[in-house]
Amino acid sequence: MPNSGNWQGDVLRDLGGTGGTAAAPGHAQAPAAAQAPSAGQAAGPVPAQAPSQGGQAAAPAPAQAPAPAQAPAPGQPRPGTPAHHRPAPPMPTPTPTLTPTPSPSPYTQGPRTPDSRQVLDRQLAAAHRKPRHGEPFMTRAVRAVRRTVSSSAAREVAEASRLGELLQAPVTTGRQIAVTSIRGGAGKSTVAALLGTTYAHYRHDPVLLVEADPALGTLPLRVGAEALRWTTGDLASIVVPQMSLLDVTGYLVQLPDNAWLLPGSQGQIGAMLDLKAYEKVMVSLRRYFGITVVDCETLPAEVARTALSAAQARILVAPATLEGVTSTHSVLQWMQGLPRHMIDGTVVVLTEQVPHGGLDLAKATGKLAATGAKVQVLPYDRHLASGGAIRTELLARPTRAATTRLAAEVFQLSQKLR
Repeated sequence: MPNSGNWQGDVLRDLGGTGGTAAAPGHAQAPAAAQAPSAGQAAGPVPAQAPSQGGQAAAPAPAQAPAPAQAPAPGQPRPGTPAHHRPAPPMPTPTPTLTPTPSPSPYTQGPRTPDSRQVLDRQLAAAHRKPRHGEPFMTRAVRAVRRTVSSSAAREVAEASRLGELLQAPVTTGRQIAVTSIRGGAGKSTVAALLGTTYAHYRHDPVLLVEADPALGTLPLRVGAEALRWTTGDLASIVVPQMSLLDVTGYLVQLPDNAWLLPGSQGQIGAMLDLKAYEKVMVSLRRYFGITVVDCETLPAEVARTALSAAQARILVAPATLEGVTSTHSVLQWMQGLPRHMIDGTVVVLTEQVPHGGLDLAKATGKLAATGAKVQVLPYDRHLASGGAIRTELLARPTRAATTRLAAEVFQLSQKLR
């Protein structure tokens, strides 16, 4: 028999065994290759098969491919994992709740949102000295003594009560009062601020101050506004008849005593106010405010002439100087050629800018009153002359009395024109 010395290996090859070499007779067969353990079975060596009858070694079982391990279900431990090592089942993922985004109101969204701008630079504000009282201490002390020993105190109280009742009279429609002047520096914005502050103090309905003088107007500074954002031109592209008072005041600067400010600009050089924009704003806002005080441009600007003709009462401010009175008299003569209600509803305010000026106020007042206009004098006040925000508690007593009389007279004139 050929190769009789290795006949067992020939038999194994004939039976289709693996390519492994059988052990020599009389020796144990070498262990078969270890199979990869399936999922859940502990890995360990495969024991050698016992030899078959006749001393022949048993043929090894054909190699099988390992079964693919199945991934455990979510939250289930892998087979064979000890109980104390099993992870806790995952918490259910919460379904996110979507909060609906509120749609923007058509009344509070304009074409653009301007940036807020400070009215007064901090360094410039630091340069301003502490506000002074309108009149010296000795003058106030002497007046207090005179009021104590005389009967003038009762008359002053009675007059103040009478003017207060006039200022608190109800209105059927919003009254608009236009304040203008012939030239700059006459005190136009100061008079407008004093009027608006007085009306807001006495009345319960909202009072609006409108700056229709965008060329570096000083009304926001005089009323104590800190920052400006929306202007008259901005509001003209936003305001609609369906807006409520709350919607409108969201674009205004709030002042003390239920007063509001609508600036003409943000203090930018070259800012202009369109006539159509002004007309739209004034017509739209009239029904929200009992009284509107308009700080107009100087005459003969187009917006100023429009404001004077549309207002129920007009104030023409002029400095108490010879030049100021002469220019104002010329304007009043021009107004005499207009409809009669124009000059009948006009009050001229002569502002004293220096103490003891060189003008005879009595003669100047008589000359201007001969044209049919009313004339009032705003006396010199140290607090007003120093500039800055107006603080009513620092005004001189004659200034407060003159302002109250002026506000009451102008309001009465506005009531006559329905």
